[in-house]
Amino acid sequence: MSKVVEMTHPLIQHKISILRDKNTSLKEFRELAEEISMLMGYEVTRDLPLKEVEVETPICKTKTKVIAGKKVGIIPVLRAGLGMVEGMLKLIPAARVGHIGVYRDPQTLKPVEYYCKLPTDLPNRDLFIVDPMLATGGSASAAISFVKEHGGRNIKLVCLIGAPEGIAVVQKEHPDVDIFIGHIDERLNDHGYIVPGLGDAGDRLFGTK
Repeated sequence: MSKVVEMTHPLIQHKISILRDKNTSLKEFRELAEEISMLMGYEVTRDLPLKEVEVETPICKTKTKVIAGKKVGIIPVLRAGLGMVEGMLKLIPAARVGHIGVYRDPQTLKPVEYYCKLPTDLPNRDLFIVDPMLATGGSASAAISFVKEHGGRNIKLVCLIGAPEGIAVVQKEHPDVDIFIGHIDERLNDHGYIVPGLGDAGDRLFGTK
């Protein structure tokens, strides 16, 4: 079974609280999503391998550590996942970015794929699939499946808000994928929205309804 990591850092929790507020402006919402994603990035990259190198400081030569050349891929689930990409890229600017388009059918609540463009060397990368909301888990699970079909192996799912129902679906269908969540909320309502949640993340990021 995969592990689920809920972020407890005070800065993350503080910013998520503002993100939830219906009065938070479009500009603030975008900035907060980026900031939270960057803060979460510290945790999700904790296991990147290191190697020892020699550098020369202004004082002397010394042995120190750098990331061991492991390639990274960031894959947002369109469209809301785009709001998390820049925060992650600020930490890992050399990462390749893929895109997966999945939408949830409003009647069946099942995921439908409409776009998939990924780096060609997925098996050689640590992959972070990013999507602000983990609600029913259908879209996230489908996105993970698409990445695996293209050869992705080392995959982590990174979300701002999640519901227990969505977590359970991803863990059942992808027990090898660890889940990192800013906050685990109470439940889903009858329409498949997270409660208390923050509304539709895509609409709040891009000013649509």
